[in-house]
Amino acid sequence: MPNKAYKYAVGYFLLFSILLLLSGALIFSDTIGFSYESVQNYYLGNAASFTPSKSFDGLLKIVVPHIFAFGLFIMVVLHFLLFTCKRNTKEIQIIIYTSFITASLELFSPFLIVSGFDFFIYMKVFSFFLFYFVILYTIFILFKSIIYN
Repeated sequence: MPNKAYKYAVGYFLLFSILLLLSGALIFSDTIGFSYESVQNYYLGNAASFTPSKSFDGLLKIVVPHIFAFGLFIMVVLHFLLFTCKRNTKEIQIIIYTSFITASLELFSPFLIVSGFDFFIYMKVFSFFLFYFVILYTIFILFKSIIYN
């Protein structure tokens, strides 16, 4: 990392990123839930609890702003990896591909769930956790880089 001011800026960004991830996980847990049944009920509805199913238009209204937000957030976090000693490693390539693939699965799996592909209920939960793991691991690498360099 080039200088002290840059380290502070990246450090504060990473702290706010952790707060963003924490709040996102709390909202996901409260709104959708992490079990097969809760994800199924959220997207496909539940007559017993008077929960309507999600429509394609409703999902699109949720996903469109998230596409930009996810893309921008991932790009900024991954951009900071260029300033670490792991810059041109296979590990970074895996992190980059995994971040974008899991974010895409997390965003677009609801469309497949409402289309009748029950497998994507599992994919929604799995991609959520894998995305968070990869981003938190990336944040760990960045914190380690600004502390020890």
